[in-house]
Order: sequence, then structure tokens, then C-alpha cells
Amino acid sequence: MIAHWAILSGIEGNLRALEAVLRDLQRQRPPITTLYVLGDIIGLKGQNDAVVQRLQMPDLEPLDPQICIGWWEEQCFNLFGVGLSGEVPELIAQQGEAAVGQLWESISRSSVQWLRSLPFGFHELDCLLVHGSPVSASEVLTPATSPAVLCDRLIRADANQLFCGRSGELFDCWVRAEALTSEVKTLDGRETQTFDLPQRRLIGVGSVGRQPGMASYVLYQPGNNQLKQCFVRY
Repeated sequence: MIAHWAILSGIEGNLRALEAVLRDLQRQRPPITTLYVLGDIIGLKGQNDAVVQRLQMPDLEPLDPQICIGWWEEQCFNLFGVGLSGEVPELIAQQGEAAVGQLWESISRSSVQWLRSLPFGFHELDCLLVHGSPVSASEVLTPATSPAVLCDRLIRADANQLFCGRSGELFDCWVRAEALTSEVKTLDGRETQTFDLPQRRLIGVGSVGRQPGMASYVLYQPGNNQLKQCFVRY
């Protein structure tokens, strides 16, 4: 069977948007072989537990969903005291103090435990699939990001295609650095190396639930490197 991936992110607790995308995936030809969900499963759209339960349902089995954590999941872990910090300054700064209570009340402890079992990302074939970047789930990468930063993140990814969902945008950006120079300081002095970075690709996978009435995601065929951007009204 031809490998045909569906890659999405940013459901943000929007069950209606997720259901619309799942119906659209069932209509795709060739059939979807793997579904990647790159974080931000939960959010402030009000149906976090329902979204978690939907992603666990057996009728998704043919799609073989592969799910990793995103920014919202990290905020949730910190809020529930199971993350790297017991504080949520990023959540307050970006969503306001009211978001703390909203998030706490919108998700059960069992859902949090399930989310904690999810990986940071996936390295498949020559592709890295993460929510933000290889550095952090909170980092936003777009074509407007500094070329130096993009080159650094693509080198860290050690992959030809880097898929990310943090920005919520759809984009397809090819990056190449010519005459990239690295300098290493040793006991004997400094060593400098100059090399070319092969052309690599940064792909934004859109957002399922962030924009009311419109979901977006991407389809990718690793066999021929073909990418398709998809929109679903709901």
C-alpha cells in the first residue's frame, strides 16, 4: 500500500472541527495509511475530554493515529503538577489569568495521565514531526523566522522534512544555507569548517480547531515527496 500520511495539529478541544476533518480523511484517495496529530489536542474550546476520548476510539484504528504533545499539553502538565514546572507563566501571558481556571475545569485527571504518555514527536523516514521545533514545543517556526534559526533547527532535526504545527499556519518552505561555517574551540586552538547544508523543507500543518468554521491540515506521500494542503469547512 502507498504510504499516505495525514498530518494535523491544533484541535484545541474543538470536537466539531475534529469530526469534520476525520470525515474528510475517510474520503481521501489513495486511502490514508497513518494519521499524525502534532499536539495542541486540548485548549479552551470546551471539549477537551471528548476530544481525548474520540482519539482513543477503535474506529480510528485504520488510520493508526500517532499523537504527540504540544504547547497546550505542556501548560496542562504544569498546571496539574506533573510537568517540568508548577507554574504557568506562558499560559497567563498568552491567554490571560482566566485561562488557568478554564483549563483546570475542562479536563479530567485521567485525560491528563493519558496525555502524559504521549511522545515529544516522531522521526519517520527522512521526516521529523513535532509541534513546535526540535528545541521546544513552545517555539514557533514560520517562513518569517530568522534564516539562522531555521538552519539551526533543521540541522538539529537531522531530517529533510520538518513538520510543525505551533504557528497554526499552512506553509511549505524550502531552506538552503550555502557556505555554512562552524567553529570549534579546542585545547590546541580553533578549528573552522565550512560546508553546504542540503536543501531541506519546513512545513506548517495548519490548525484544525483554532479558526471558527474552518479547519486545515496537510496530506503527504513520502514515496514521491508530494504535499497537499487541505481545508475543511464545518
